[in-house]
Amino acid sequence: MHALEGLPLANFGQRALGYWIDLLFAVLLWAPVEWGWRHFVLHEQVINMKFDFHEAGNIVIAVIYLGLGNYWGNGQTPGKWIARTRAVSLTNERMGRWQSIERALGYGAAVLEGGLGFLQFFWDRNRMCAQDRLAETIVVDVRRRSKELSTSPAEGYPGSAG
Repeated sequence: MHALEGLPLANFGQRALGYWIDLLFAVLLWAPVEWGWRHFVLHEQVINMKFDFHEAGNIVIAVIYLGLGNYWGNGQTPGKWIARTRAVSLTNERMGRWQSIERALGYGAAVLEGGLGFLQFFWDRNRMCAQDRLAETIVVDVRRRSKELSTSPAEGYPGSAG
């Protein structure tokens, strides 16, 4: 695929940073929605909230955030943007709706495996984790490409002054 040319795979630190930032953003979106639901709809007087993957509302918010983030950002959620990574489809030029949802659900699979789904990074040749396998994606480091594009196109050509 043309989109993968010259892009190295992201390292584990970049991927972990992007994941934790996305998880933080998902919690920041979830908290006011959850509080409002409990206060205004359920009329709870004492509201005890916790974000875990055992409650349906928490899962729905995480899948919506990660699914829409991957789809709208073509594999680059806000967390991946900060970490300078991008999930790239191995089957299409652009991540589709269902592929984005599969990737979001794959995070749940990685967590349900006791974190082993994330650790697959270390023994897979293409550094694929559970969510990558499920959605048929890889995660690339976009820093290298941006550095290459920032150099002057005239540099290195015969007769250029650069």
